[in-house]
Amino acid sequence: MTFVPMMWVVWSAIVVITAALYLYRSSLTKDEEDQIFLDDSFSHEKTAQAAIIAKVSKVEPILKVALWLVALGTLFVIGYYVYDIVSQFK
Repeated sequence: MTFVPMMWVVWSAIVVITAALYLYRSSLTKDEEDQIFLDDSFSHEKTAQAAIIAKVSKVEPILKVALWLVALGTLFVIGYYVYDIVSQFK
């Protein structure tokens, strides 16, 4: 396999992984409440919200790394094609 199709496959895989992480995070946060009940009778709600926050906190660093990889991959793809255009005009 040549370089260009492999470059697109790697870039596409990173984008798909990033999209899957976004979907996973949104599925986690759909049950998150905007208000917190401070009464002791709602301690089960408080623990459920804490569990959601803990899961989201684990996903956030991975999502940031994936976003940086997508940005770097996009810059690499654009740079490759700019270099290719410039080298064709020499």
